Amino acid sequence: MSNEELKAKLSELIPTATFEEGGEWTTLLIEPKALMEVMPLMRNDVAFNMDYLFCLTAVDWKTHITMVYHLTSTTYRHNLVIKSKLDKSKPEIETVCLIWRSAEFLEREVYELFGVNFINHPDLRLLILPDGWEGKNPLLKDFDDPINMIKL
Repeated sequence: MSNEELKAKLSELIPTATFEEGGEWTTLLIEPKALMEVMPLMRNDVAFNMDYLFCLTAVDWKTHITMVYHLTSTTYRHNLVIKSKLDKSKPEIETVCLIWRSAEFLEREVYELFGVNFINHPDLRLLILPDGWEGKNPLLKDFDDPINMIKL
């Protein structure tokens, strides 16, 4: 399926869908509350068959945090990026680890580095950082590192 065909199919199934232009892959922009409508559709609808979540990350824009999900279909070989804008003061979104098991560790990483709370995650705790780093979120732009004095 080409990017244009993918856009047309997504627009048909998700009337509120908006797209980010200019990237190599189709990028769908959704509200956080729509995540659990869209993600199972991407995984289970035979037209998409997005059976592989290969990247899940976040971006801190100072005013908000954007969740970014990269999906691919190993059957059709098409890719899709899904982005969702989160409130910086209380960044939270539903977990997708019940849809793609690969999300379990990726969400834990985003939780510890950006402070995003994944609702209904089965084991949301630090993954890499040692005890005592809870809530410090070193990849946020307002993170204060008194030792290295890094300012972004």
